[in-house]
Amino acid sequence: MREFCEKAVNLIRMRGASYGDVRTARQREQHVETKNGAVESVNYSEDAGFGVRVLVDGAWGFAASNRMTTEELSRVVARAIEVARASGTVLDRRIELTDVEPATGRYTSDCAKDPFRVPIEDKLAMLLRADRTLKAEKAVTIAQCFLSCFETEKTFASTEGALVEQKITETGGGLCATAIQDGELQVRSFPNSFRGNFATRGYEYVEAMDLPGNAASVAEDAARLIAAPQCPSGRRTIIIEGSQLALQVHESIGHPIELDRVLGLEAGYAGTSFLKPADAGKLRYGSQAVNVVADATEPGGLGTFGYDDEGVPAQRTDIIREGIFRGFLTSRETARVVGQRSNGTMRASGWHAIPLIRMTNVNLLAGDRDLDELIADTSDGLYLSTNRSWSIDDKRLNFQFGCEIAREIKKGKLGKVYKNPTYTGITPEFWGSCDAVTGPAHWKMWGTPNCGKGEPSQTARVGHGTAPARFRNVEVGVLK
Repeated sequence: MREFCEKAVNLIRMRGASYGDVRTARQREQHVETKNGAVESVNYSEDAGFGVRVLVDGAWGFAASNRMTTEELSRVVARAIEVARASGTVLDRRIELTDVEPATGRYTSDCAKDPFRVPIEDKLAMLLRADRTLKAEKAVTIAQCFLSCFETEKTFASTEGALVEQKITETGGGLCATAIQDGELQVRSFPNSFRGNFATRGYEYVEAMDLPGNAASVAEDAARLIAAPQCPSGRRTIIIEGSQLALQVHESIGHPIELDRVLGLEAGYAGTSFLKPADAGKLRYGSQAVNVVADATEPGGLGTFGYDDEGVPAQRTDIIREGIFRGFLTSRETARVVGQRSNGTMRASGWHAIPLIRMTNVNLLAGDRDLDELIADTSDGLYLSTNRSWSIDDKRLNFQFGCEIAREIKKGKLGKVYKNPTYTGITPEFWGSCDAVTGPAHWKMWGTPNCGKGEPSQTARVGHGTAPARFRNVEVGVLK
């Protein structure tokens, strides 16, 4: 791939582009699922190709192909130049890139046990053990167990002299128990909803989850929810468990800080932002307890890598410090607009797609409170766990989230179980109501494998580190 990329860069220079890059990628993935004691699906896919991006007279052009020959490379470079020139005829402003030191090197993610070398029979046997335990609970009507693994090998080169290679392995899985009785349906998931949790790790990550060993408690919760009372409505103190808080961070912090949304360059999938470029360093986004970073170097994070798809090295960036908004996720193009340098967040979903600004690991930093202590310090509230649904407006301000389960907190102790809990808020007010975040012992990385953005749509895998946190005076339940 290095030789192929060097040819591409030379062709781009010969064609007169002011800047150009090429990205080759080979991707493969496997998904295994069981349902009610049977194999529901085993899917494997693999593809490879390359994409060429050029800048001509201040306009972008992009073209791609899955035929990696010298003749096809010449055609694709010519096509990218043609697209850039056509784009230039309707250009609102000339695109300029912020400076970056051309990167060279190789990055390989941590992987102790190659998930693609583990026999399918072993994976299915593990999932079916968990499945049997889920179904042992009479109230469980549907038992589902999931396992997925991904591998990406890519090479990036630019006309500025960058040349980087990466190999990234990602693995994850989970359980889902659905109880149905008298027209009532309740779901309980582990360790997270929507097919589980994921990390930039090998098969050792799935083994450490111990899906069979956790299946019984998942099934018991599903049965308990069927008989549980409806979550009460009103203003309450709530403590949000880590996986639910990860999605809260994703939707109400991660997306609005993408600078292409802020500048109006991207608007798909509820896709603008309430933020303005001038808000950096000034806007109070939350309370002093709220500290957030974007960190593409966090070990095991699903948004961890060596270099982004512009060849910018992975880095850690302050997003919110003691409640004050500090900065955006940027690319070389957008960073130039606000007088900064790129913090390395451009990624494409594959060789066939142009890179977009994407979250890396947008992490809520741990505080200094113990979870048991925080519960004991709450006289009247709710402990909310595991996402079930979400909705947020296109500026990322007004939101509503539904969770799988809630536990009453009364006089500092966990009490009865409630079903169908929901909570609503307005982003800065909600984060402003956070008065405590639990400490490092409770902090965990959560992986979101299905973040959608762009038109045509691209799906990215991103991460969020969180610890349970407390929020005061939050609207809970459905207003009547």
